[in-house]
Amino acid sequence: MTSKRKIRILVAKPGLDGHDRGARVIARGFRDAGFEVIYTGLHQTPEQIVAAAIQEDVDVIGLSVLSGAHDYLFPRIIDLLRERGADDITVIGGGIIPEEDIPQLKTAGIKAVFTPGTKIEETVNWVRENVKPRDSGAS
Repeated sequence: MTSKRKIRILVAKPGLDGHDRGARVIARGFRDAGFEVIYTGLHQTPEQIVAAAIQEDVDVIGLSVLSGAHDYLFPRIIDLLRERGADDITVIGGGIIPEEDIPQLKTAGIKAVFTPGTKIEETVNWVRENVKPRDSGAS
């Protein structure tokens, strides 16, 4: 008998940004869409986020940044995932991110960037269309 597990998403707030309303809203939206959601809370270092993602065996890391530090924090998380052999985890981002920064973030390995005004359904649909849950216990 094979049963696929739900997509597991870690929602994280890297850096010193203290505003988490958007992260909480998207975490609830993901949960309401049927995903398993782990929310790390505020002020997480890239190292803490990557460790939690690996420990929780997530399929997606959703990063939320409003502070302008996305150009450092997002690529740093991608680099740490590569170093830990976990670069199969999809990383997406959202928050206050200037349009001109998005191509650089995608080049660094961020699979999608969602800016203010993006509907929750759009983000949920992107995850459904682009991420497959890993079977638990797969060899």
